[in-house]
Amino acid sequence: MQKIKSLMTRQGLKSPQENIHDLSPVENFRIPSKEELRELREQPTDPQVQQEIINSIEEVYFSNDCFDIVKYELEKLPPVLSLQEVEEYRDKLKQQQAAVSKKVADLILEKQPAYVKELERVTSLQTGLQLAAVICTNGRRHLNIAKEGFTQASLGLLANQRKRQLLIGLLKSLRTIKTLQRTDARLSEMLEEEDYPGAIQLCLECQKAASTFKHYSCISELNSKLQDTLEQIEEQLDVALSKICKNFDINHYTKVQQAYRLLGKTQTAMDQLHMHFAQAIHNTVFQVVLGYVELCAGNSDTKFQKLQYKDLCTHITSDSYIPCLADLCKALWEVMLSYYRMMEWHEKHDQDEGPASSSVSVSDGGNVIGAEETNFDRSYIQKKLEHGLSRIWQDVQLKVKTYLLGTDMSNFKYDDFIFVLDIISRLMQVGEEFCGSKSEVLQESIRKQSVNYFKNYHRTRLEELRMFLENETWELCPVKSSFSILQLHEFKFMEQSRSPSVSPSKQPASAISTTITLFEQYCKGGNPFEIQVNGKDDETEDVLASNGYESDEQEKSAYQEYDSDSDVPEELKRDYVDEQTGDAPVKSVSRETLRSRKRSDYSLSKVNAPILTNTTLNVIRLVGKYMQMMNILKPIAFDVIHFMSQLFDYYLYAVYTFFGRNDAFESTGLGLSSSRLRTTLSRIQESLIDLEVSADTTGSLTAAEDRKEKVPSPHLSHLVVLASGNTLYGLAERVVATESLVFLAEQFEFLQSHLDAVMPAAKKPFLQQFYSQTVSTASELRKPIYWIVAAKAIDYEQMLLLMANVKWDVKEIMSQHNIYVDALLKEFEQFNRRLNEVSKRVRIPLPVSNILWEHCIRLANRTIVEGYANVKKCSNEGRALMQLDFQQFLMKLEKLTDIRPIPDKEYVETYIKAYYLTENDMERWIKEHREYSTKQLTNLVNVCLGSHINKKARQKLLAAIDDIDRPKR
Repeated sequence: MQKIKSLMTRQGLKSPQENIHDLSPVENFRIPSKEELRELREQPTDPQVQQEIINSIEEVYFSNDCFDIVKYELEKLPPVLSLQEVEEYRDKLKQQQAAVSKKVADLILEKQPAYVKELERVTSLQTGLQLAAVICTNGRRHLNIAKEGFTQASLGLLANQRKRQLLIGLLKSLRTIKTLQRTDARLSEMLEEEDYPGAIQLCLECQKAASTFKHYSCISELNSKLQDTLEQIEEQLDVALSKICKNFDINHYTKVQQAYRLLGKTQTAMDQLHMHFAQAIHNTVFQVVLGYVELCAGNSDTKFQKLQYKDLCTHITSDSYIPCLADLCKALWEVMLSYYRMMEWHEKHDQDEGPASSSVSVSDGGNVIGAEETNFDRSYIQKKLEHGLSRIWQDVQLKVKTYLLGTDMSNFKYDDFIFVLDIISRLMQVGEEFCGSKSEVLQESIRKQSVNYFKNYHRTRLEELRMFLENETWELCPVKSSFSILQLHEFKFMEQSRSPSVSPSKQPASAISTTITLFEQYCKGGNPFEIQVNGKDDETEDVLASNGYESDEQEKSAYQEYDSDSDVPEELKRDYVDEQTGDAPVKSVSRETLRSRKRSDYSLSKVNAPILTNTTLNVIRLVGKYMQMMNILKPIAFDVIHFMSQLFDYYLYAVYTFFGRNDAFESTGLGLSSSRLRTTLSRIQESLIDLEVSADTTGSLTAAEDRKEKVPSPHLSHLVVLASGNTLYGLAERVVATESLVFLAEQFEFLQSHLDAVMPAAKKPFLQQFYSQTVSTASELRKPIYWIVAAKAIDYEQMLLLMANVKWDVKEIMSQHNIYVDALLKEFEQFNRRLNEVSKRVRIPLPVSNILWEHCIRLANRTIVEGYANVKKCSNEGRALMQLDFQQFLMKLEKLTDIRPIPDKEYVETYIKAYYLTENDMERWIKEHREYSTKQLTNLVNVCLGSHINKKARQKLLAAIDDIDRPKR
């Protein structure tokens, strides 16, 4: 392009508008000169040739305007220049230049009209632009005038107003931020005041406000601080929640629940609360036990604090065991009472909110969802609370169980152990009212301790009973006629438990209102486990009589009544026997009979006073103690009743051993001891009496273990004399011993319904067997015991000697009885006097006197038969004399005693009358009357020989007697 321009310059070519010099760069364009045009015209005009010449131009000439042609061509010259070649090359270049110039000139001429036209348009455009510049200048001038006159002032006011509004908003925001920053102090005050709902409400509002100003950098820090504060509130709220476990306060708990509701964490609060209750139970029992352990240790050693609770319980001493247990139960009671009151709060709260939530749920669809959530929370809390009851009670049981089993209570005093049982029984009652639990864990643990304790306790009591029996002088223990075992301290629990034997009028007033639970009773204050120190000392037993009488006046009137029978109490005539023994009177009481009874039953005012000894009273007290333990802890009822039966068994065996054992009289075959009594005594001896204690002192360990449950047989005190005839061979002691046993049996029968009520169903046959085979046999001991007195009180051998001197083969009927009858009656009169003397020491009940008289008369009649059987010769007149003697004896005897009919009267009369039987009747009579001995029957046959029985009949009858006697041999 520069070449073209230079070419045009050299040609002097000018454009038509040379005066327009500032329009474009083409103003320097030069049209070729004439010489150049001439040269161009001299060039070949053939377009094809020109095109070939142009095509032959090297490409480098078309590449860049800054191309140095001269340098390029000079570099192309050969090292050795040839003028001709240079000229030829020069001509070639000129031809190429000419072709290009001609081509350009042709193109310029071709485009010249368009060029001129375009220049005209450019000129017109330049004129328009100059006009526009003038208009813009005028507009700017007018705008400056307007700006200065109106816009700047008005818009400045608007801008200032807008700025003012922004600053006001900023000030409000800054004040809010300042308030938010001061909220921390207010929150601390509200937490100190325990206003947790208000603190949470304020904190939530601050968080909401902080989210509005979160674009401020200071707010982001404040927001995190508020979040930390809220977490701190939750922690303090959790601490406040834990305080509920030990001391429930309605206002405090209401605030805590409102706070958790604001946080939307009511379910979480309930979960946390149950964790706190579990922790409270653990901490409470640990601190109580730790306090007693450290107190007993007497030093400040901290090693106990590192022990586990189970190990800590083993360090409790016996002296501090009961106070610690009481404090333990009191502390656990406070925890359970707090839970109980908390449940009451929720029940009342649900009732108060129930109608309101239902009405809201109908009115608004949005509230329906909220009400459903509330109902769900309420249902969750209710289920959680119900489940928590059994869970908390289980924790309580396990803690108390660990404490109970941590100490060996086998050496505790009885009252202390009963007190422990009473506390545990009260605790089980709490558990039943708390969650309806039967407290199997507690029952099993206390059962183990009770069985262990009771075995050792019972073993010791049996040894004590043996000692008492061996030192017992069998003197009468004077008690009032109104004595009842319910008056003893040991049986007070039966009145409290509304025993069927106690009339409703005698029930304590507190026993009537049994519907009030312990939680209702102690909800406002107090504790069911408070130790009553003086509870037992307030009551005194009023069971002993002074000198055996209720008072001096009664003693005086008693002797007056004894001297005169004009004012005999009706009850003495009616049912004294029924009251004391349960046996019906033999016959109606007449005036004569009453006089006789006065001889045999020295009643005075002591007619209703039971006959018992100190040992009997001690056994009764033991029974009461055993029943106390059984009443408190029914699972060991069988063990207790079994041990109670052993007390009775041992007492019965001792009385029999001391006063009733006599092999000589047992061999008489009179049936003094029934088969039931013999079986009972044999069972007692095998199961309870250690007969090898003196023989085997160095036995094996196994033998010692086998005898561990047995007791040595007791020995009668040497102070008790049973060989003196003046005292009827210890009749007073025998009466006291035997009748005290009967009285003890009556008390057991009185307690049967109570024992049957607590006895397990599977073990009731044992109780029934005990009563039917042991208790009921107590009165049967009267026969063998009093038989010994009856056998020694009358000199039956002397009577046989006197009868042997009588001549029975008289030939005429006698009108005077023999002297042996008078001797025998004197023996009976002496016996009656001695009996009256004894009755002045000890009241002899009518059944006892009847048995004594019955035994004496029976022995006398059998002695008479034996005397008649010793007769060698006897005539019919002699038999009539026998009948006379016996009738005389009966007539006199009936004046001494009121027993009717006379025992064994037929026994004597039948034997006398058998003398008159024929041979056939005699044989049949012998087979029917086996109560007579072989000697007596043989003598009867021999005496009849020669009168109405021949030798052949005699042999036949003796053979029949021998046949009867053979099975006995």
